[in-house]
Amino acid sequence: MTYSFAMPPRQVKIGDAAVFAGTTPRAIRHYHQIGLLPEPERGVDGRRRYGYDDMIRLLWIRKMAEAGISLDDVRAAFEGTRDIGDVLGRLEETLAAQEADIKRQRGAVQRLQAVGSPLGLLSELVTDRLGHLPPGTLRPADLDALLVTERVFGPLGAAIQASVFIVLATHPDLRAEQDRLDAAEAALDDSVETEDPRVEELAVQRYAHHMALDRAVEAAGLDVAEEKLFEIYDADSAEEKETQMSAFESVTKMPYDWSPARKRCMERTAQLLATDGSAAITRGD
Repeated sequence: MTYSFAMPPRQVKIGDAAVFAGTTPRAIRHYHQIGLLPEPERGVDGRRRYGYDDMIRLLWIRKMAEAGISLDDVRAAFEGTRDIGDVLGRLEETLAAQEADIKRQRGAVQRLQAVGSPLGLLSELVTDRLGHLPPGTLRPADLDALLVTERVFGPLGAAIQASVFIVLATHPDLRAEQDRLDAAEAALDDSVETEDPRVEELAVQRYAHHMALDRAVEAAGLDVAEEKLFEIYDADSAEEKETQMSAFESVTKMPYDWSPARKRCMERTAQLLATDGSAAITRGD
């Protein structure tokens, strides 16, 4: 009985080399250009021919690239100019960061599926506090405000602000007053002087509304929930570092189309709240 089997070629063309290595001729040419794979001699037809040693190196290049090692580090490893331990250490850090990113992304997708609204794109802290509200009770403007707060003050800041939106969603009278004040503030356009009596009047009304919201937050026990957030939240988490910026920086980079009169109204409201807070400390409240 005669047995026959295919004899391997001594050399192969670039297309065959690419197929066997699981890559493309273009990638192999790139390896040549960056000095990662020595360019073999060309045959009589002017085409490159790859032998056994070329293929072995190409296969190791592919294996290391598939492991996530950069081509620059692969070349340095072949040349012995870089400690492979350092290379792998950096790669492990990179992969850990990518794994954390994927975990956050999956968490956002799962929250979106569970909540069924853009609320799911905010942090888990915020979603957990607001996810129980009936559909439609959170307005787009509410989510916009939470989005900005989370960017400036991080997830913890937005989760604390969520108390106000819980109150507004469950107290129609306070929501109506909020709408009235928002409309009145919007009417303070560029035609209104900063010393217009309406500015001070509206600031006093906004201050009174803030106090009413605070009382409603306390009556609902939401202030206790806020205190627990401080206990469970790790302010040094990667998410916090990634999203938080200074309040000063945010003021210079987040645009709002507010007239001077509207800004003055907001300043006066803040002054009234600060004065009330100082008085509360003096009284020992």
